[in-house]
Amino acid sequence: MSSISFPNSHRESGSHHEDQFYTPSFDTSSFQMNPHSSHPPRTPRTSMHASSSHNYSASIYETKEEVEEKVDPEDFEVDPEEERVQEAEKRITKEEVWREMFVTSNGRDKAFKLIQYSIKVGLVFHLSLTSNRLLRRSSRPPWEQNIVKRLTSTASGLSFTRKLLLLFNWLHPLTQILAQQSVPFSAEVSNEKAKKVQKPFLHTVLYAPPPVLLELANAAADDVATWSRLGLLGKKIGTRAEDFSNWCWLLSTLVGLVENGVERQMISGLEAEVEGRLYKESMTGATAKSKPKTSKLDEKELSRLRKQDYWLQVTRAKLLMDLIFVSYDVFNLQRGRDTIKAFTGLTAAILSSAKLFDRHKNALLKTLLTSTS
Repeated sequence: MSSISFPNSHRESGSHHEDQFYTPSFDTSSFQMNPHSSHPPRTPRTSMHASSSHNYSASIYETKEEVEEKVDPEDFEVDPEEERVQEAEKRITKEEVWREMFVTSNGRDKAFKLIQYSIKVGLVFHLSLTSNRLLRRSSRPPWEQNIVKRLTSTASGLSFTRKLLLLFNWLHPLTQILAQQSVPFSAEVSNEKAKKVQKPFLHTVLYAPPPVLLELANAAADDVATWSRLGLLGKKIGTRAEDFSNWCWLLSTLVGLVENGVERQMISGLEAEVEGRLYKESMTGATAKSKPKTSKLDEKELSRLRKQDYWLQVTRAKLLMDLIFVSYDVFNLQRGRDTIKAFTGLTAAILSSAKLFDRHKNALLKTLLTSTS
């Protein structure tokens, strides 16, 4: 029979025979399994939970100090079903989220866009309601003409203000392209001797992703058109730059729709896989109290995928509105031009503002959770 040594064991007898089998030892490798035992030894189980940004492979026997790491708000994943997340959401007011939005130029752009196209939709309804009256009398009252003129001027001024807010947006895609310009000289060289060389800028631009190039061209053309409206460039150059920007906007919208469709297909496949696992688990007859940990994780994963698919649908609707809007400018369509552009512009503004609001709300929620954890 094989001997077994137990750490911190107390000897009941002082005989030399017992000392041979029960010698104190702190070496866990000296443990030997009894061949006559009917129960195999237990091995430490690793956590099965994994997120998109962290891999929790720590053993359950490790202490909290060994597993705990500093949490970055950008990498922190919010679980809306947790109690502390729900309590933190109650502490965040809508006014705080709007304040964080308006700090950025993108948030102010969305606010001005909502006001601009709300005015345009109101003018469309006003013109449709007064069309019958215009058939009966030659002119509108002076006060009504004054209000319409002021609202039209306000919408035009907001449009120009938004163009000023979007100046220098080409810096974002440019930094993405320049980030790919520095590459290791050779993969075979060790890290200590690795050298970096600068690729030619033209080479980097040619090998940049097409959506980034379209974003760069669109933003640069928008700036040229804006400088033209400011009077720094000629009107002819501004018109050509605006036409080129509209074509870039149309192509980038089509690319965005294709990418959105691919992402939705991937998420649909993941949802079907998780739902299949949950269905198999439900067929085993497990009750709510006896649900295994994997089922709870699958439920959270399914909730996260459904939320992600919801915002992809919102993005798809916004891209469709942009496609209709820019098609009128690119192809010079005239039938129902003002009405359709007003409604599609307002719809796109509402959808994009909702996405930006949710993004800033999650950012505040992550900051609050990481500060209290």
